[in-house]
Amino acid sequence: MSHPASVYDFSARLLSGEEVSLDRYRGKVLLIVNVASKCGFTPQYAGLEALYRKHGGAGLVVLGFPCDQFGRQEPGDAAEIERFCSVNYGVTFPMFAKIEVNGPGAHPLYQFLKAQQPGILGTEGIKWNFTKFLVDREGRVAARYAPTDTPERIEREIAPLLG
Repeated sequence: MSHPASVYDFSARLLSGEEVSLDRYRGKVLLIVNVASKCGFTPQYAGLEALYRKHGGAGLVVLGFPCDQFGRQEPGDAAEIERFCSVNYGVTFPMFAKIEVNGPGAHPLYQFLKAQQPGILGTEGIKWNFTKFLVDREGRVAARYAPTDTPERIEREIAPLLG
């Protein structure tokens, strides 16, 4: 795969260990978020889950990617992460195995997302937990949001993509 055209060209491992192609989400609007259990932004899990429950029927899927690269705020293993998310926030959206989002070990999906939607001043690096990428129904990266951009604030930008 020389030049991936969309997020559907990637696969990733779920928390359960199953490797899935993101092609399974073709035609959906995706909100892809690097998450952590011990971060000041962790309460955003509640807002992300609320978005997923409210708009899932219209085609929104939130994809959570735990990452321990920021302040070591995701130290848990897959079972601990799953338990934390379900017990504390009732998370039902797909959660993936822990990945790296920056550096030479960055997951290929994140290399693609960052290249498609660079951050401030064209920098690609993810700055912190709960950076969000919005992907349209064609698999194109439509927008990038900072950790401080709450799910509630970006909801109005998701709705038009849902049609």
